[in-house]
Amino acid sequence: MDAAANPAVTTPVKPPRKGLLSPTNIRRWQNFRANGRGYWALWLFMVLFILSLFAEFLANDRPIIASYKGEVLFPVLIDYPEEKFGGFLAETDYRSSVIAEEINANGWMIWPPIRYSYRSVNSNIPHSAPTAPFWLMTKEERCAGYPQGVNDPDCTLGNLNWLGTDDQARDVLARVIYGFRISVLFGLVLTICSAVIGVTAGAVQGYFGGWTDLLLQRFIEIWSSMPVLYILLIIAALLPPGFFVLLGIMLLFSWVGFVGIVRAEFLRARNFEYVRAARALGVNNRTIMWRHLLPNAMVATLTFLPFILSGSITTLTSLDFLGFGMPPGSPSLGEMIAQGKTNLQAPWLGLTAFFAMSIMLSLLIFIGEAVRDAFDPRKTFQ
Repeated sequence: MDAAANPAVTTPVKPPRKGLLSPTNIRRWQNFRANGRGYWALWLFMVLFILSLFAEFLANDRPIIASYKGEVLFPVLIDYPEEKFGGFLAETDYRSSVIAEEINANGWMIWPPIRYSYRSVNSNIPHSAPTAPFWLMTKEERCAGYPQGVNDPDCTLGNLNWLGTDDQARDVLARVIYGFRISVLFGLVLTICSAVIGVTAGAVQGYFGGWTDLLLQRFIEIWSSMPVLYILLIIAALLPPGFFVLLGIMLLFSWVGFVGIVRAEFLRARNFEYVRAARALGVNNRTIMWRHLLPNAMVATLTFLPFILSGSITTLTSLDFLGFGMPPGSPSLGEMIAQGKTNLQAPWLGLTAFFAMSIMLSLLIFIGEAVRDAFDPRKTFQ
């Protein structure tokens, strides 16, 4: 029987496909994109961060790939002993003219755009370090440190210092690239760990209230009243410097900033009707906190994250500037600022660190403003 002839027979309709984002989150993304400054700041920051993750392929004193006597080598990933190329050292110096001539005579090498790592020392600088960017010097001046001068085959663009060298003849641009990566990774890890601890503490305080809230709040008030900078300096002076040591020290105090926001959200929402209904149905406290209350509290927390991230990066830079941060020799924007203060005759050191920090923090602030607009309920639910 034809379906059109019998109106009682209906064709089943498939339910609409659920998208990856809910309608509320779609409106939030649209509000985020409407803030053009924050939207493009996010893309620019992501491009810079992703490029810094591959810093070894952008700035390195080892070739990315090489061919030697028919064998394809990957020096950027694998440490080859020098005896492989006729030497006797445990580690190969690919910038050595002897090694370079040996490899080029029996194969080829593909170098990164910048042939220096953050710890590489340029032994062919025209005068004592620090030296200016190569584009501020004539060709004769920038090639004066090479044996054959302007005719030397090693006086090429990859061997020149785009932003000059520091007071130890290390390439400034390479140290900025590696320093940017360390700063952002440090800030991200610290922000995520602080958010986990702070959100958990704030959720427990706000949901249970009573003596739990009172005791934890008094502890946080005492803990946050301590002179954080002095304690950081004392602990950093006693413990050996390192990425995870410094991360653990700063994590002791950075989580406090999240507690107040999450606590207020849980105190406000714990007596809502849907929470009481969930309790009446026998839903346990952990499920109520995780599934029903936490999503509401995360709106304010996500708005707060970019500003915490920028503060973490600033704190790391400050400690490096004072000499209590990363180990000596590590690529650090704070250490470069300190070099700029010491070497006033080399303004490119201070200016490079200043612009690197300014661009990084400005992008994070712009992103934070766009996130705040995206989660603004007056714009999301209008």
